[in-house]
Amino acid sequence: MGDPYDYAAVGAGPANLSLAAQAQARPGLRGVHLERAERFAWHPGLLLPGATLQVSCLKDLVTPVDPTSPYTFLAFLHAQGRFHQFLNARFRAVHRTEFDAYLRWVAEQLPTVRFGHEVHAVDFTGSCFALETRHGTVRARHVVLGTGQTPYVPEPFRDALDDTVFHSGQFLRHADGLAGKRVAVVGGGQSGAEVVRHLLTARARPAELHWITRRPGLPPLDESAFTNDLFLPGAARAFFHLPASEQAARLAAQKYAGDGIDDTLLTELYQLLYLATYVEQDAGPVTLLTGHEVTGFTRAAGGALRLVLKSADATAEAEADAVVLATGYRQGLPACLRPLLPRIRFRDGLPRVRADFSLEWDGPAGHRIHVQNGARHAFGIADPQLSLLAWRSRTVLDSITGTDSTAGTDSTAGTDRTDADRTTAHDHT
Repeated sequence: MGDPYDYAAVGAGPANLSLAAQAQARPGLRGVHLERAERFAWHPGLLLPGATLQVSCLKDLVTPVDPTSPYTFLAFLHAQGRFHQFLNARFRAVHRTEFDAYLRWVAEQLPTVRFGHEVHAVDFTGSCFALETRHGTVRARHVVLGTGQTPYVPEPFRDALDDTVFHSGQFLRHADGLAGKRVAVVGGGQSGAEVVRHLLTARARPAELHWITRRPGLPPLDESAFTNDLFLPGAARAFFHLPASEQAARLAAQKYAGDGIDDTLLTELYQLLYLATYVEQDAGPVTLLTGHEVTGFTRAAGGALRLVLKSADATAEAEADAVVLATGYRQGLPACLRPLLPRIRFRDGLPRVRADFSLEWDGPAGHRIHVQNGARHAFGIADPQLSLLAWRSRTVLDSITGTDSTAGTDSTAGTDRTDADRTTAHDHT
């Protein structure tokens, strides 16, 4: 059967790709990355033309902890023969389609990544973890979960998903079929804004568009320098040491700062709405409904969807042929971990996480279950985002190998300026 791997990673999205890339620089470390998809894809349903990152391209898989790595975004540009042209283009932000190409480029070079290997169950045998796949059982001393977050579907729509009601993560799969139809976009964050822009600039536009959000307005993303200090490792560590009640309160207070819309996109959308309303004679009506929540819906004769909307002082209805749920994502442990759930410690329904991103469980201390992109409640709003991706992966690798690779780096930069009393932060979505 052979010796178990040092670690087995479930999922090969950006989080575990960062882990795999950094592990290549650790001689003797044996790891394997198991991904159910047949090939790499990073939110393919939202790779819309014009959509850009909300973080610097230097916050890639490895640069913040190892700028000399062969897996940096700049190394990708050089390998593709477009480094100088990229600089001359002076993009304000990197397009998501190009960053997706970078991620695929890295994935294709990593020998430890196995696509088409879905993990059905993870259990502990007493001496190691056993990960069951259709290709057989994989044994490892540690497990790293990097399966990403789950699309959030509001209660009225949970049993109604089909080709006419779908999450924005599947938008491009349905986009061509929305031409000439009445479309409602539910959600006022970055994804909702990008979907609305796409619909307003499509060659064949919807006949009618409703943009519905329960937010009182469309707040911009706070990208000021002092707010961005919260996206430093020191800030995440400071958040980790706060009392649980204060952590929850701060996450709630940071909601709009952490889930705003890129300011440039807001200006573009305002201009598009102006043109559609006042200038373009053949444009279908566009209605922006802030402060409205969808509380229910019915399917009318012919398949039309009649949405019930509630605001602070009234109820209303809106009809649509299709509903796009730009309602974000929620963290949670993957289904494959079900055999171990009774052994994991929870608090208020959320798993307890240690400083090395491992879950508290009743198993041996020498065998850990690490979580990537699943500890927002413990480390703050930066945890699910790209900003701390490289630092988090290195923290996990240091825990697995029992080493400390932080010497000589700026991984704790910002600790002196980031105290536990700060309450502002933002979320790059």
